[in-house]
Amino acid sequence: MNHDEQRIWLIKQLLAERSDVADVEIPAGEKEQKDLLRGLMNIRMPDPISEEFLKIQDEYLTAENEAEGIVRLEDLTPIGSDAQIYLWQGDMSRLSVDAVVNPANSGFTGCYQWLHSCLDNILGSKAGIQLRLYCNDIIEKQGYPEPTGGAKITPAFNLPAKYIIHTVGPIVQHVLTKQNEDDLASCYRSILKLADENGLSSVALCCISTGVFMFPNERAAEIAVATVKEYLDTTGSGIKVLFNVFKDIDLLFYQNLLKYTDTLQAIEEGRRIADDPTIPGYKDAESLRSALETK
Repeated sequence: MNHDEQRIWLIKQLLAERSDVADVEIPAGEKEQKDLLRGLMNIRMPDPISEEFLKIQDEYLTAENEAEGIVRLEDLTPIGSDAQIYLWQGDMSRLSVDAVVNPANSGFTGCYQWLHSCLDNILGSKAGIQLRLYCNDIIEKQGYPEPTGGAKITPAFNLPAKYIIHTVGPIVQHVLTKQNEDDLASCYRSILKLADENGLSSVALCCISTGVFMFPNERAAEIAVATVKEYLDTTGSGIKVLFNVFKDIDLLFYQNLLKYTDTLQAIEEGRRIADDPTIPGYKDAESLRSALETK
C-alpha cells in the first residue's frame, strides 16, 4: 500500500468497529480523509486492536510526522542567561527531545472529543492508538483517577520524542487560588524529577492548565519559570528544559520572564506592566507586544 492507500485502509478498519458510523462514506479529499481518521482515533475506546492495524498505522503516522518537519533541540539556541533553558513557539508534536509533556485529564486516557484542539488530543492522534491503550493499562492497575500535580511517563510511540510525561494540572473555577498555584508548581517539579529519575537529558514543557482548565496565562508562566529555575538551582540537574508555547501571548509572557537572569525581578516587572495604568492594556498578542515595547 502507498501512503494514501494506508490512510483509507485505516479509516475502513476503524469504521468497521462501530455500528453507529457503518454508513459513513469516506470523502475524496485528502484533508477530509485525514480529519476523519483523526476523529475516529479520538473517539475510539481503549479496546484491543490487531497487530496488522498497528503496523500500518505506525508506518503511516511516522511518515505524516516526518512530513510536518521535525524540530531538534540541537538546532535551537538556548536563552542567553541560561544554557539549559530554551524557548520555542510551535507544535509540540514536532519536537525531537527526550520527552514532551502532555497536559492530561484525571481519566488519563486522552481527549475523546472529535478533532478537539487541545494538546492532549493532538499528541494522542499523532502518537497513535497504542498511547491510549498504554495509559488505560496504567490507570486500570492504579485503580483510581490520576491526581493533580503528579507525573507519569510513557513511550511516545510514533512521535519524534522518545517519551511523553503526562501530568494533570489544576482546574481553576472562577477564582485562582493558592492551592491552584501550588498544584501547578507541583506539576512542573514532578515532571522534572521524573525526567531525571529516568535519565532523560531534555524535556519540552507546555503551558499546563492554561487552556480549558482556565489557569491565567501570565501567572502560569511566572510559576513555570520560577519552579524550573528553582529546581535546576537546588538539584544541580543538567537536564535541558524547553518551554514550548503555541499562542503569541504566551510567547511574549515567557520572553519577558526569561530575558532576566533574576526570575523574581522578571515577575515583578511583568506585574508592573500589567498593573500600570499608564501602559496600554492588552487583550491580545499585538497589544501585549506594544505594551512590552513601550515599558
